Amino acid sequence: MVKKASIAVGKNIEFDFLIIGGGVAGASAALKLSQLGKVALVSKESLFECNTRWAQGGIASVLSEQDSYEAHTQDTIAAGGGLCHEATVRKVVAAGPAAIKELIEMGVPFTPKDPNSQIDFEYHLTQEGAHSARRIIHADDMTGAALQKTLVEQVAKNSNIHLFEFHTAIDLIVTDKICPDFSRNRVLGAYIINDKENIISAFLAKATILATGGHGKLYLYTTNPDVAAGDGVAMAWRAGARVANLEFMQFHPTCLFHPNAKNFLISEALRGEGAILKSKSGKRFMENEHPLKELAPRDIVARAIDSEIKRTGEPYVLLDISHKNPEFIQQHFPGIYAKCLSLGIDITKEPIPVVPAAHYSCGGIVTDLRGRTGIKALWAIGEVACTGLHGANRLASNSLLEGLVFAQFVYDDLKVLWPDLQNYRLPEVPPWKIGKACEPDEMVVISQLWDEIRRTMWNYVSIVRTEKRLARAAARIDQICQEIETYYWNIIPSRSLVEVRNLAVVAQLTVKCARMRKESRGIHYSLDYPYTDDVNYKKDTVVLS
Repeated sequence: MVKKASIAVGKNIEFDFLIIGGGVAGASAALKLSQLGKVALVSKESLFECNTRWAQGGIASVLSEQDSYEAHTQDTIAAGGGLCHEATVRKVVAAGPAAIKELIEMGVPFTPKDPNSQIDFEYHLTQEGAHSARRIIHADDMTGAALQKTLVEQVAKNSNIHLFEFHTAIDLIVTDKICPDFSRNRVLGAYIINDKENIISAFLAKATILATGGHGKLYLYTTNPDVAAGDGVAMAWRAGARVANLEFMQFHPTCLFHPNAKNFLISEALRGEGAILKSKSGKRFMENEHPLKELAPRDIVARAIDSEIKRTGEPYVLLDISHKNPEFIQQHFPGIYAKCLSLGIDITKEPIPVVPAAHYSCGGIVTDLRGRTGIKALWAIGEVACTGLHGANRLASNSLLEGLVFAQFVYDDLKVLWPDLQNYRLPEVPPWKIGKACEPDEMVVISQLWDEIRRTMWNYVSIVRTEKRLARAAARIDQICQEIETYYWNIIPSRSLVEVRNLAVVAQLTVKCARMRKESRGIHYSLDYPYTDDVNYKKDTVVLS
């Protein structure tokens, strides 16, 4: 027996700009675009709950005389496995210092440099894996939290930004579906649920920006918060956008392994400051894996840990920084120290148990250097986008940088377009139609599908892949997508239903991308094709809807 619908349809709401996602990219874009017009900033949770908040390491940028734009560019390209778009890399790297200066002026509490530092910059710069210089500006080991807190404070006092927390976007509103006589598909906004009041409204805008972050929740083990469900990629795909490189999911090598800790990341900065990886028996194992040892690119470190776990049969490996001065550890990593200590692990005296976990997607919605998606009036920025910056593997701490500078690039683009856009009259958009849809009688259906997707992706499409595993994943994920679509149209939308639908779509696209790449490159590693094939596969994996 199904329950009758207990959801209402609200009035259409119109803005100049609609931004879906409130992390570093979305919040930064909102602050900039508020100079042009009225902004709606939509967040599934509170504005503070996003991937940005959990970023520990910092922001990569050329900030000292001991570094150079060319070095940062070449480090990024080297990490990207031959797939980085050089024009994108150079533009992003060049824009970094101005973005950092803006954050400093905004009041982000970056860590000051050590009194005895030889670096000619007023803040402490650390070095992470695959970087050739100290260029990571940070706020201790809680950079994301400090950055997001500052952005939230700025958003809160901006009268031109209308914040909608605890709102879930269902789908983009496109002219192809409501006004098929338009000469070119155009995004008009999105249908959005007020999760607290159970109201679905059409949020209309002259320009829509997707900043929904990544899709780490696609996997059983992840460093991402629960909001990272791939919403932006799925919505853009359904609207007709191209996606690319979804096979390149970066697995962070070191996530805390503890039964009472959920998704807690152990920053790469520990390895940058001398932490070493050991087997559970205490034997160091990175020395034989790569010349850079613990500072090797993340994909190599993650595979080495995965191999060590499989070889020994132990559930984790150890990350040890206890040989460093206790005061140094407590000063540079106060968040990690406090969290581990609360779980009975004193990192000044003993190693940290760690495992790899899904962390960051290098693929997403295809955009150009202005953040345009190819669909009129739709932009995408941050982790949801595939800009060409990361290629086949992201260089550490380039992610926050990308979100910051692409917010600026989108603002620069819209500033030029604004004289024409502000005179654009939105067509009539029908309100959401509930029809005969009802509420589910049991939520176990959704939770079962969610679990199946995540376990299938973890078992068959994670750190090491084979053609057989990918075929099994494709068969099951395709079946799940069919089940969800049949179920979806008969049930009232809710956040959980929207998320599981989106996860299934992104899972399907990820498997498709992985099966198209018959080689190993960057984060994508296949036992059947262990070598890199530059002749046939030195290109993006682009999927058309």
